[in-house]
Amino acid sequence: MQSLTNTHLFGILLTVGCFYLITLAKNRSRQNWLNPLLYSVVIIICFLLLSGIPYEHYQKGGSVIHAFLGPVTVVLALPLYRQRKLLVQHKYSILGGIVAGVLSAVTSVIALSRLFGLNEMLEKSLIGHSVTTPIGISVSKMLGATEGITIISIIITGILGASIAPLMLKFLRVKHPVAKGISIGTSSHALGTTKAIEMGETEAAMSSLAIGVAALTTVLVVILMQLMGWY
Repeated sequence: MQSLTNTHLFGILLTVGCFYLITLAKNRSRQNWLNPLLYSVVIIICFLLLSGIPYEHYQKGGSVIHAFLGPVTVVLALPLYRQRKLLVQHKYSILGGIVAGVLSAVTSVIALSRLFGLNEMLEKSLIGHSVTTPIGISVSKMLGATEGITIISIIITGILGASIAPLMLKFLRVKHPVAKGISIGTSSHALGTTKAIEMGETEAAMSSLAIGVAALTTVLVVILMQLMGWY
């Protein structure tokens, strides 16, 4: 059994298979709550625990999939280029929306952490929850926080964003594709952008733009807070 699981192919097939089957079930049932990303993670974790297969075996294939994240992120520049006229047309609204989203993400973490009595280390670790993992880790290092907690918070934020984005946009009656993309990319980075891609090319372009701008803005906000002696 170990000879089968302790290969790159095992992790790749398990991940792609779970994602494909849940996507198939979602398309056939037309149920938005069937989020392929969320349920793939849950199924894979349960399968590894119940079968007793070491995580290191799965990670051999998982690392291969992870290696494609960089190129896939670069590919997101294509819909952004196609929507460049729309980008110029709404440049002030886009920038304002992203900055407002970043400030909301940071201040809500600080306010809620102090409201519920979380210690300062945990508060610092959660500040980078809405940016991509590499930037989140950098923010965590800048603040002297715990990288592991930051990574977990980023993953949870992305999965939740991808899962509930359609419901929240519908509830808040957000209909403009630019607004949809910016809100998803700013709040739930690359994982949320997978949902924006399903919505349309404009949403995907705006969401991919928001990932980069939100990351840069978050770093600048953290630097400003340090200069002001808040951390």
